[in-house]
Amino acid sequence: MFPQALTFDDVLLVPQFSSLTTRKDVSLETTLVPGLTLQTPVVASNMDTVCESDMAIKMAEMGGIGFIHRYLTISEQAEEVRRVKQHHDFVIWDPYMIAASAPVELAVDLMVDLNVSSVMVVDEANGEFVGVLTLKDATAFKGDIETAQVSEALLYDTSEFVTGSVGILAADALSLMQQHRIGKLPLLGEGRQVVGLVTRKSVTKEDAYPLATRDSQGRLAVGAAVGVNGDYLARVEALLAAEVDVIVLDIAHGHSSMCLDAIKEIKSRFDVPVVAGNVATAAGALALAEAGADCIKVGVGPGSICTTRVVTGHGVPQLTAILNACRAVEVPVIADGGIRKSGDIVKALAAGAHTVMLGSLLAGTDESPGQVISRDGSRYKMIRGMASFGAALGRSKRAGDKVSEAAPEGVEALVPYRGSAEEIVSNLMGGVRSGFSYSGATCLEELWQNAEFVQISPAGLVESRHHDVKAL
Repeated sequence: MFPQALTFDDVLLVPQFSSLTTRKDVSLETTLVPGLTLQTPVVASNMDTVCESDMAIKMAEMGGIGFIHRYLTISEQAEEVRRVKQHHDFVIWDPYMIAASAPVELAVDLMVDLNVSSVMVVDEANGEFVGVLTLKDATAFKGDIETAQVSEALLYDTSEFVTGSVGILAADALSLMQQHRIGKLPLLGEGRQVVGLVTRKSVTKEDAYPLATRDSQGRLAVGAAVGVNGDYLARVEALLAAEVDVIVLDIAHGHSSMCLDAIKEIKSRFDVPVVAGNVATAAGALALAEAGADCIKVGVGPGSICTTRVVTGHGVPQLTAILNACRAVEVPVIADGGIRKSGDIVKALAAGAHTVMLGSLLAGTDESPGQVISRDGSRYKMIRGMASFGAALGRSKRAGDKVSEAAPEGVEALVPYRGSAEEIVSNLMGGVRSGFSYSGATCLEELWQNAEFVQISPAGLVESRHHDVKAL
C-alpha cells in the first residue's frame, strides 16, 4: 500500500477555544533567516514575471520580502537590489551642493529649479564642508545676490554646525537633530568632505511603514536568487556589494549534489544567509540544512504554472511536503507553491512553515514586471514558470544560458490584472489573522502548538465552499 500524501484542500483545521476579542491582537511576526524578522509571513517568488525591484520594495514596505530573480545580467540584478536598498534609505547620499564662491543668485536659482529648501556649501578647492545655505537665508540676504558669494550669505560659523558621520543610526540622527533643533544633519567623511545628508523628513518617513522589513541601517531588506553553477559565485559577490540581505539558491531539484556543493561553496566564501531549495521530502530538507542552508524552500510541483509532476512523474502534495520537512529540520521553512487562498496560508503555517512564497497571486499586480495586456475587454498580465520554454529563451538572450533540451516543466499563462500588491497581501493577511483566531493563537508559535488537522472527503470540500446559491 502506498503512503498517503495530502494537499491544502484535503484537510481542515479544527476550531479551538479562543480568548481573542479582535484579530488585531494577532501577531504574524516570523523569521525568514536567523537575524531577519518579517512582520508579514509572505515572500515574493523569484520569478521573472513576479519580482524585480518594484515588487521587492512593496513587499518589504508591507513587512514581507521580495526575492529578485536571477534571469538578468549580474550588473542588472545588482542594480535592482540597489534600487530597493536606496528606496527608504534615510541618508541622502547625493545631496545637492554648491561652491562657496558661487554667486548667491545661482544658489537661489538652483534651489528653486530643484524644488529643495537648502544646499550643501563646499570649498571648491578641496571639497571641504563650509555650511548649509537655506532658501530662506538666501532670499533674506541684504547684499547684492548677483555679485555676493554664497559664503557671505551663511549666517553661522561652520565650526558650530552640527554634523554626523557615515554609519549613524536613524534614531541617533533624529535625536541629534532634535537636541540641537536643526532639520538637516550633514554626514562628513575624511577631510570634512560631504558624503551624505540626513533630514527630519528622510528619517521620519519610516513611520509611514511601521511593519516594513528593514536592515540594521533602516533600509528595506531584499533577497536575490542565484543558480548553482556558472557565474553564481561572481553573482553572489556582486549582490553582496549591492548590500543584498539574503541569497536564494534557486534550483528546481534541491536535493542534489550540485545544490549541496553550491551551498557549501557560498557559505565558505561569504558571510551571508542562504535560502536553498526546492525540496519536497524530510531527507531533502535535512540534507540542505546540514550543508549550511539557513532557510529551506519546500515545494516540488505545486505551483499554478508548474508542470513538473506531470512531465516527470515526481512530486509530493504540498501539505505533506511541508509537514515532513518541518519535522526534519530546525531552520525556517518557506512553503513555496499551491497558495490560492488565505486559508491555504494558514494551513501552510500551521504545518510548520515560517513563511509562504507567492507567485501567481502577485503576478497580476501593478508591481510585477511586464505590461498589462487587454484581451476581450479584460485586463491581464503574463506569468510563466521558470522551467517553461519561454523562460529558457529569455535566459539565453539575457544571461547567455543555453536552452535546455529537456522537456519544459512549466507553462506560460495570463493571470487577471489585480491592481496593487498591497491590496492583495492586505486582504490575504486579514484572512490569515482570522485563521489564527479560530485556532486560539495570537502568534505563530501558538498556532504550531494548537493546530489540529482533520482530513476531509470530496463531499467535505464541496461543503466547505459556497453551495446551493448563485454568488453575486
